Amino acid sequence: MKKRMFILTNFAMVMFLTACGNNAQDSAKEDQVVNGAAEETAESLKLLENEKTGKYLADSKGMTLYYFKKDEPGKSNCAGECLENWPPFTEKDFDVPEGFDKKDFGTIKREDTGAEQVAYKGFPLYYFANDKQEGHVNGEGVKDVWYIVNNETVFPQ
Repeated sequence: MKKRMFILTNFAMVMFLTACGNNAQDSAKEDQVVNGAAEETAESLKLLENEKTGKYLADSKGMTLYYFKKDEPGKSNCAGECLENWPPFTEKDFDVPEGFDKKDFGTIKREDTGAEQVAYKGFPLYYFANDKQEGHVNGEGVKDVWYIVNNETVFPQ
């Protein structure tokens, strides 16, 4: 009986210590993830290329960015139903690809929602709802007012 009690006690102790050890390891892993996240760098915009359109600006996931010819510097003229097809680009912190100057990027405050939207050379940037994956440029030239952005883009005056 004493022998069984001794074995049972030792077994329980080993299980307890093993459980405590795993918690300490899990806690250490969580600390690394939290600390690692704080050390991550900003997302980067990309310069991609397509046979049809040439080089164009995309977000960090490779989704094409567009501008609206009817916008004005510092002001979006795309609201309501327009935003359903052309969601605003709102990424907060990003690096820019070679050939672009970070100083050319800023934000505007949307008059309709009050939200901030990223702008390039004052013109708000958008996605196109029909672009479903990286490399899609389905919005290029839509209604002769929607265009991709690249470092050679000349905005309307």
